[in-house]
Amino acid sequence: MTIGARVLKTGLAVALAIYLSSLFGFPSPIIAAVAAIFTIQPSISRSWQHVTDQLQTNVLGAVVAIISVQLVGHTAISIGIVCIVVILLCIRLRMESTIGLTLVTVVAVMEANQQGWLFAVERFTMVLTGMGAAFLVNVLVFPPRPRHQFIEQVHGAYTQLSLLLRMAISNEMKEDVHRAEKDRLAGVLRKLEERYALFEEERSLLPKRRQARARQLILSKQLIKALHKGADLLDVVEEHYFTAPGSGEWAQRFDSQIEELTKYHEQIMLKLEGKIKVNASIEPEEERETKFIKELTAYLGGNLEEHKRLVFVSSSMFEYAFQLRRLDRLADQVLQREEEEE
Repeated sequence: MTIGARVLKTGLAVALAIYLSSLFGFPSPIIAAVAAIFTIQPSISRSWQHVTDQLQTNVLGAVVAIISVQLVGHTAISIGIVCIVVILLCIRLRMESTIGLTLVTVVAVMEANQQGWLFAVERFTMVLTGMGAAFLVNVLVFPPRPRHQFIEQVHGAYTQLSLLLRMAISNEMKEDVHRAEKDRLAGVLRKLEERYALFEEERSLLPKRRQARARQLILSKQLIKALHKGADLLDVVEEHYFTAPGSGEWAQRFDSQIEELTKYHEQIMLKLEGKIKVNASIEPEEERETKFIKELTAYLGGNLEEHKRLVFVSSSMFEYAFQLRRLDRLADQVLQREEEEE
């Protein structure tokens, strides 16, 4: 078991919130610590957005809590009703992620308001202290690098996909190992989508950097799409290939085509790492692919209904090839623009 950056930063944020609470002379550090836990986010952009949203809803919640105490008093029923009202307000403002900490503020302020306004303000200040501590830790300690983490996960996903694709037709991998590796690939692809969402949220202040970032986003989206098409090919092979009539006599040719596409995918990844020249010709020979299509079409033409499962497999394979070629062109364009701007 490894300790991730977010886990470590949560602990540091809580420690800082408790330290600041003692420094400011707060009677208890619990509220500040809870606020710090709620505020830690996986990216700086999301952290800043979360802090601004939390600030708005917590101010709103504190005001509602103070007014409610003056109007209906401090009872269990009144606190429950105010919590319902605040939840509805947060949903109305489309700030659902802030509900947890806002309710902590409401309960703390309503519980403290009977002891005077200053005490209620102190409780609210404790919440702000915890939020500030978490934001500082998130920015200063191991600041999130969504682009770097995204590329690492792309390489991890390709490694899993390559292993499975190279053995898809030959069916040499043990079933339990194949299932475990495929589940791992699905998990990596899910995390990749989440990481892309974080990368997409990042903002650049300089116009030049915004343009470069926009190109990287387009390239990153295509990287994900190519991986998904490779995973789709795996599913189609598993579902249709081995039950298709005539699959045995086509096994070597399908295996060769998939091996060639896997190698092409690998070379694109190497190009993005700067290990292959920009605009280097790494695309598989179209003549081989055209010959394969003609032979397969002639074979299927005799009895298309009987061999339609092979059509599903070949269609998925050609779609994967199409997305790889598109990725190759995008990679050349982005890398060339980056070289020109340096």
